[in-house]
Amino acid sequence: MAYNQSVSKKRKGAYAMAKEKIIYYSRDDEEFSGITKKTIAIDKRFKFLHKNIFWRIVAFIVYRIIMTPFAFIYCKLKFSLKTVGREKLRKFKSGCMMYSNHTLMAGDAFIPNITAFPKKNYVIVNADNVSTPGTKNFIMMCGAIPIPTDFQAYRAFMNAVEKRLLEHACVTVYPEAHIWPYYTGIRKFSDSAFRYPVKYDVPIFVSTTTFQKKKHGMTPRVTVYIDGPFYAEGDDARAKAKYLRDKAYETLCLRSEKSTYSPIAYIKKEEDK
Repeated sequence: MAYNQSVSKKRKGAYAMAKEKIIYYSRDDEEFSGITKKTIAIDKRFKFLHKNIFWRIVAFIVYRIIMTPFAFIYCKLKFSLKTVGREKLRKFKSGCMMYSNHTLMAGDAFIPNITAFPKKNYVIVNADNVSTPGTKNFIMMCGAIPIPTDFQAYRAFMNAVEKRLLEHACVTVYPEAHIWPYYTGIRKFSDSAFRYPVKYDVPIFVSTTTFQKKKHGMTPRVTVYIDGPFYAEGDDARAKAKYLRDKAYETLCLRSEKSTYSPIAYIKKEEDK
């Protein structure tokens, strides 16, 4: 696909904003994580829930004693992380869903665990996230719930989501699906990811990651805004999912205006007419 190389005033602003990198894109569903790996099958043989007591003890140690403190330290040192509105989520004692923009590599694995604390947080992830050889169990212990690659695994997958919500945990979803590092806008997404709170009758919270310039270095300061709870409204399941999707998108767009810096400029390719 060819695209126009001329730079408009708006584009010049994007160039000035990006000190480090410029990314050209054609579609909102492109992936810019830079990670490629052979995806494992998440089929009917995949174990989403573990009853083995040894596995559960190790999982507790990994999540609570190792990864939660590490997440706090990592995000504080790397991003000078600040969270606004976390008390809204802390006051909520039952199970809930959280929806966020997908803009950080390791950060998006760690930040929900911090914002949901002391609740346990689980993240619905693409199968790629548990496909690195030798890391599947560790990633699962950290809270990953991989999306099935085979339709026959969906019942077990949905049972796992329901069980975590019944345990009063928080389940996080990135509805944009693909990582765009340090992107300051909000990409469009469908209401398909909002069938979970409708099906299990739980509210949603919205977590918006925003970026600000630090005094030194290219890595931005991260401020996360928590909003909610939002409850579904509508006459049927489809209408309720759309309502929640629109509420999440509206909130993400509003909060994303708090971003004032990015080390990367994203510029949409212009097709030749």
